[in-house]
Amino acid sequence: MSLSVRLEWGPVGAAAVTAGCDVAVVVDVLSFTTCLSVAADRGVEVWPWARVDDHARELARSRDAVLAVRRAEAGPGQVSLSPATIRAAPVLRRLVLPSPNGSTISATLAERGVPVVGASLRNRVAVARWLRALGGDPVVAVVAAGERRSDGSLRPAVEDLWGAGAVISGLVAGGDVTLTPEARSAAAAFDDVEGDLPAALHACASGRELDDLGFPHYVDVAAEIDLGTAVPVLRAGAFAAN
Repeated sequence: MSLSVRLEWGPVGAAAVTAGCDVAVVVDVLSFTTCLSVAADRGVEVWPWARVDDHARELARSRDAVLAVRRAEAGPGQVSLSPATIRAAPVLRRLVLPSPNGSTISATLAERGVPVVGASLRNRVAVARWLRALGGDPVVAVVAAGERRSDGSLRPAVEDLWGAGAVISGLVAGGDVTLTPEARSAAAAFDDVEGDLPAALHACASGRELDDLGFPHYVDVAAEIDLGTAVPVLRAGAFAAN
């Protein structure tokens, strides 16, 4: 088989992915897709949503699911957009997970009829193996989420470049892959920091922000490279381990 891999950024990049693409890989390292990886390893189904609102509350009620609260509002035992809280929850089967970036991108791709999987540094090898198991000559779009500036515009986030590159690097290791220049550059960026990834994550702008807010352990979980074994696949509105 031969894979063709391209790199896109943010919601606008997701909207550019057409039905001719066989699968899209969403990467939002701090913290949406790392949360998906931890949840999938636990067998937790995750319904993505853009924000905490009445629709999210109704979705959680109808699915008998826990609604993740805002990170700053999470008390002891509550789940938020944090992989550490998902891991620590004693009982968790279904989760509605509001995320303005990763959830929005996932929804945009699903609306366009493109199969969606969630990838992070934790499960990048598992995702690469899953993509190779598709067979044929699949066209893959890796969508790095990035962050939003105060005016709503995209701020490319280096941690998502590394996460996207980690998946792409894993595919390259299997051979017979055609990369766009953007995808090749992402893989090179990951290769450059792989040997000192935890320190790089804490030093990048998003990592420093979480450290300053008192959430360094969120970054620590995101840096658990290759420890995740499950691949979260979006079907019928929810991510679940494939």
